[in-house]
Amino acid sequence: MKSMARKSGEKKRRTAGKRILTGIFGCVLTTILFTGCGSADSGATKMTTDSMDIMNSNLDYNAGAGVYEEAAAPEYEMDYGADGSTKSSNGGILDDRKLIQNVRLEVETKEFEQLMTSLETQVEDMGGYVESMETYNGSSYSDYSGSRYAQITFRVPRGQLNAFLQTVSDISNVVRRYENVEDVTLSYVDMESRKNTLRTEQSRLLEFLDRAETVEEIITLEERLSEVRYQLESMESQLRTIDNLVDYSTVEINVSEVRELTPVELEEPSVWERIGKGFMGSLRDIGGDAQETLVWFVTHIPYLVIWALVILVLVICGKKMRAKQLRKKEAREQEERARMQAREAKLQEWEAGQDAGVKK
Repeated sequence: MKSMARKSGEKKRRTAGKRILTGIFGCVLTTILFTGCGSADSGATKMTTDSMDIMNSNLDYNAGAGVYEEAAAPEYEMDYGADGSTKSSNGGILDDRKLIQNVRLEVETKEFEQLMTSLETQVEDMGGYVESMETYNGSSYSDYSGSRYAQITFRVPRGQLNAFLQTVSDISNVVRRYENVEDVTLSYVDMESRKNTLRTEQSRLLEFLDRAETVEEIITLEERLSEVRYQLESMESQLRTIDNLVDYSTVEINVSEVRELTPVELEEPSVWERIGKGFMGSLRDIGGDAQETLVWFVTHIPYLVIWALVILVLVICGKKMRAKQLRKKEAREQEERARMQAREAKLQEWEAGQDAGVKK
């Protein structure tokens, strides 16, 4: 028992000694490592900087992912005021809402040339322009009512739109009016943010291109730079188009020339008023139809004379052919009668000869 206790004590003393030696060795090794790291601090810093440059130069430049996170599009919260203006939470790209206004009018007039001239003059004086125009001057042989019309598209400055529409109402009879307003403010803000992001990415790509060292890096950067420039030009073109649509409202006018303007009924007419207006309208229509018929007949006299001569010639030729056919028919009938008479004469002679033989 005493020997076993002695062996157990010796074993514990050996284990404790190993632990003390291991601790001393660890302290010495730690001191050496810290001393070496302190002396190589500048070299390690240089190595880290070079490694970061290499990593940045080899990053994927597709859509600027992971490189331009700090240049991401900001979020705008639009605050619409009572007067219709907008302000963004960070100072704002826009001061006013981007509204695209489209107006379509159908008007009537008795003075076609004067109205067309007045419309073009008014638009030019207001700083607008004619985008497209189609005019039909009618035919001198057709009905005067509605024979001439025009389809015009005007671009009018936004601030002059109401004044121009009032002018059109004053110099013509507006029978139909259609208006449409499209608010593209949020889309415009998004496009502006995207454009700014593309510009930032373009600047970063140019910086990386100046620091590129290998051919592969240069080719990759130039390809992405071309894509960014194309997208940037397309975005700017779309923004210019929206600005033009916002700054100049589109007004389409269909002009019809009429004999009588369509009345604007402010109140519902009575039955007798409707009967009276309908009766007078029918009389006017009958008079107009008679007048147009006379005009058509007189203006088409040369054609009618030609057709009359053609018909007369055809009738004469038909009569001659009919007479010729009758003569031929009569000649055939006469020949047939002559043959019948000759046959009858021969038959009579034969019968007479038979009778004479019997008598003998």
